[in-house]
Amino acid sequence: MAPSRKPGIAIDLTVEAGDWPAKRSLRALVRKAVDAALDEIGASLDATCEVGVVFTDDAHIQALNAGWRGKDKPTNVLSFPAFQLSPGDRLPPMLGDIVLATPTVSREAELEGKPLDHHISHLVIHGLLHLLGHDHEDEGEADRMEAMERATLARLAIPDPYA
Repeated sequence: MAPSRKPGIAIDLTVEAGDWPAKRSLRALVRKAVDAALDEIGASLDATCEVGVVFTDDAHIQALNAGWRGKDKPTNVLSFPAFQLSPGDRLPPMLGDIVLATPTVSREAELEGKPLDHHISHLVIHGLLHLLGHDHEDEGEADRMEAMERATLARLAIPDPYA
């Protein structure tokens, strides 16, 4: 009899383009960020679900941003939920995809004087919260989402990116 597997989030990680750290390092950063975010919001998993994380370049994210959001410019992170969730909803088998782009992410980290791995972790957490139904369309939502990001990053000993 095979041992039972604890429910969790499976991460499908792809390094598509761009000058990123080694895939092994990225996988460890993403795993820690996802686990910390789920712990922080108290998500309970009845079954394993999956999230895709794509590391790409500015050209690809610009095309995605133009096609999906009507903004023809690169951005640091985009989230593509597989299902529309509200905070606290039961998690589906597939959450969706988070896409990050370099050199935007690298440039932001340098301009803000923070380690690249801290910025990547923050953006993964931000993207995951979007997949889980959180948003920042109004001031109240933004304050709640930023508070969750800060608390999750504190679990990882990463300083407050909004300070």
